[in-house]
Amino acid sequence: MTGGPFVSAGPDLFILRERKPCDMTEYSSDVGFSPAVKAIQTKKGSRRAYERMESNGGWKTVVTPELSSFIARLDMFYLGTSSATGQPYIQYRGGPPGFLKVIDAKTLGFADFSGNQQYISWGNLSENPQAFLFLMDYSQSRRIKLWGQARVVENDPQLLTSLGDPAYEAKSERAILFQIEAWDINCPQHIHRRFPQREVAPVIEALQTEIANLKAALDSLKREHGALDPSGNDSSEPDHPSEHRL
Repeated sequence: MTGGPFVSAGPDLFILRERKPCDMTEYSSDVGFSPAVKAIQTKKGSRRAYERMESNGGWKTVVTPELSSFIARLDMFYLGTSSATGQPYIQYRGGPPGFLKVIDAKTLGFADFSGNQQYISWGNLSENPQAFLFLMDYSQSRRIKLWGQARVVENDPQLLTSLGDPAYEAKSERAILFQIEAWDINCPQHIHRRFPQREVAPVIEALQTEIANLKAALDSLKREHGALDPSGNDSSEPDHPSEHRL
């Protein structure tokens, strides 16, 4: 492999090139809008609209109150990494609400809970720090995309404590820190609304209670009018369906 973001470090091993000032992008959105992407945008007619977006400041590069509030509600997200040879990998990350935390204006962090010990994300990050976070709020049909670099941090009890949740049952084994390069809010099109169990369960419980209360009230009215026998059976209903036939 020659050129591109990787350099050879031996047979079948490549490492990420060190970024130099000349490699810096003109716009924050260039992290996602490569020359190839821009060429297709031009061909399909959307480049001009994105040029206006770029001239107006482009994608955000730091944590804003809006992003912080969005992150605080999440109990899951998707982490994207890639091996040195460019093989992508997407991993679902779940935890208690707010387990993805804001460290500072450019950094997010989360505890890496014990799992199946495949270590694919960790292995990818050890040779290619480029990473991606895809944040989904299914109940509100909103999504946020974050480009950046990530690293695994071991043997830092203070950091792990700040990222952990004592009430959560999983063990925190290490931390992952994500350095933000740029982020963007995606449109809500085609997002199927889904609701977490913690939001749905109280609603279902309230409905079940209401149904039970209505049934008890109905049974009481039937007893008052002699429609229920002492055993609680509804005597107003015929024993055989044929009794209702003309």
